[in-house]
Amino acid sequence: MAARTGRLGQDGGMHDLVIRGGTVVDGTGGPSFTADVAIEGGRITAVGRVEGPAVETIDADGLIVTPGFVDPHTHYDGQVTWDPLLTPSCWHGVTTAVLGNCGVGFAPVRPDQREWLVQLMEGVEDIPGTALHEGIRWAWETFPQYLDALDAMPHAIDLAAQLPHGALRAYVMGERGAANEPATAADIAEMATLAGDAATAGAVGFSTNRLAGHRAKDGRPVPGTFAADDEMMAIAGALGGAVVEIVSSEAMGGVPDGFRRDVELAERLSRVAGTPVTFCLSQVDTAPDQWRDVLAWIEAADARGARIVPQVAGRPLGLLLGLTTKHVFGGRPSYEEVAGLPLPELARALTDPDRRTRILAEPVTPGVAVYATKLAHKAFPLGDPPNYEPDPATSVAATAARTGRTVEETYYDLLLEDHGQRLVLFTLGGYAHGNADHIREMLDHPLTVLGLADGGAHVALISDASTPTSVLSYFARDRDRGARVPLETAVRKLTAGPAELYGFTDRGVLAPGRKADVNVIDFERLGLESPRIAYDLPTGARRILQRAHGYVATVVSGEVVFADGVDTGRRPGRLVRRSVPSSTHPG
Repeated sequence: MAARTGRLGQDGGMHDLVIRGGTVVDGTGGPSFTADVAIEGGRITAVGRVEGPAVETIDADGLIVTPGFVDPHTHYDGQVTWDPLLTPSCWHGVTTAVLGNCGVGFAPVRPDQREWLVQLMEGVEDIPGTALHEGIRWAWETFPQYLDALDAMPHAIDLAAQLPHGALRAYVMGERGAANEPATAADIAEMATLAGDAATAGAVGFSTNRLAGHRAKDGRPVPGTFAADDEMMAIAGALGGAVVEIVSSEAMGGVPDGFRRDVELAERLSRVAGTPVTFCLSQVDTAPDQWRDVLAWIEAADARGARIVPQVAGRPLGLLLGLTTKHVFGGRPSYEEVAGLPLPELARALTDPDRRTRILAEPVTPGVAVYATKLAHKAFPLGDPPNYEPDPATSVAATAARTGRTVEETYYDLLLEDHGQRLVLFTLGGYAHGNADHIREMLDHPLTVLGLADGGAHVALISDASTPTSVLSYFARDRDRGARVPLETAVRKLTAGPAELYGFTDRGVLAPGRKADVNVIDFERLGLESPRIAYDLPTGARRILQRAHGYVATVVSGEVVFADGVDTGRRPGRLVRRSVPSSTHPG
């Protein structure tokens, strides 16, 4: 279907906005149907046949109409203070973003701890520290003050925040917390009190990290990684039923029984403290089929009275390697001689046969280059449009074998394609069998929600905030290497599922009385554009951005914030605060 323009018109009348004649996929998982959607005062007033004119109309004939997407796993904790749009998530239909995941964030914080929290975020989530230092407008110390600061800032979309274990522990315990020393009874009591304060102020959850590989820039694991049960129970018990998010110790593999132990912890937290737990689950190469066991353990725990909601990825965890990011030739002397050139000049310099020979003769430098070279069967040209379920026959290793070149020669030639802008998808995790069957199965599981997109994080090598678009355009429409996910299921995973997890009872479903967060999508045209480098972070720091086409309108609280992918300038976004009865506050 060709792109349509000029959809938004002024025709006066009693409704604020009517979306007319679209195929409504309402978020419940039920069958889609044709209907109008009427909006007044930021709320949906009717879904069905709507008579009468409106101040603003959207002709949705031939389009799908969905609830706005709720992204439960972002890292915009710093970016939220300088970016009212929360790019790039806003380009992919997200209307509510949950911050404060993986145990890292920027509140609570004492003034002399700001530098430490920045390097913690930089180390764990690969966000340039210079950008964070320059961009964050510190206007808080406590977590309630952080929420108030966010509430006062204009935004296009809604946001919600979780209390991060790393910041909480550092605030209470100082260097002892940063060093992951055991908490004393007094430490635990103070953390519980502050967690209760955060919950009362509107925190929607608490996040903790059990993955020892998640490390601050100083090399130390996130505070709370090894926290004992009494610490975890006390904090969870103070939350008044808010969510606990857990990053498993086995999230990247190599930790025997890690998933099992973390599911058992999640069950204890949920059953004893009465809190929902969202558990990050993905395929790991060391045990590529264990995710089925993990889902079975979670099903059994839920049957015993727990509420554990697995948060799953919508595509492989892929590092994007290229001349504009990182690659296997970085650090080699003959490459570094020209590394600082602008990209067009760099690409020309690398075509010189003598330089090519010298670079290829120099040893691999430690880091990403070693893995990408040894595991070249997991690396694939990304293509345009991007393909996140590539055929194993197209891998760098397979191409090298087929063409009689070495792996490094194949990488070299690939990186010069598209005038040096070619990216190679290195499937670090979630692609052990060379297909996405496991992703499709996990998305189709009744307990799961879509998450792990990491919007705002890993900006130099990853661009997975575009995952909602991947799930809809690929798994619900284009996939031909296996079964697809029904469109209604895919939409539920993006909307009602995460909304229900976090207690957002006002959104996630298109129904009268619900908040008017809506996407109008040209489903046949929906797709991803190629990732590109932008230098738009504070201090001009770079990041990978990926846009989409096919989003005709994204509506927040009844206001169109994006029309055909263009920012309208409207800023109806608000902080979402969770209501907690005062009786749940400790003490």
